[in-house]
Amino acid sequence: MFGQSRDEVGRRGEDEAAKYLRSLGYRIVGRRERVLRGDIDIVALDGRTVVFVEVRSRTSTTHGHPAETVGYAKQRRISELAAAYIRRHRLEDCSARIDVVAVTLLPGEKPVVEHYQNAFDSP
Repeated sequence: MFGQSRDEVGRRGEDEAAKYLRSLGYRIVGRRERVLRGDIDIVALDGRTVVFVEVRSRTSTTHGHPAETVGYAKQRRISELAAAYIRRHRLEDCSARIDVVAVTLLPGEKPVVEHYQNAFDSP
């Protein structure tokens, strides 16, 4: 991964996360969905549940696990974006949740994908 920009690492992580979610039977309905001057990494359907997926990618665990980077402020922002998406698409009657997928992309190794369903409650 040496020499890759943050955006390239992010896109690769999102690709790996989408592939993983599809393998679980999720249907990806959107990627990098623009809402309220922000992006929702992946919007998917898990059965009849709308799932908003925050993907965190790292090329090293030197500075901690990728999932550790989703602090309270980021959780609040993701919740705001998810609520705006629900309003925009009139999905108020649907069940929804927020998942986090952590992708570790170590050079020369297979990507490690970790999925945290219902990772946090919307504040």
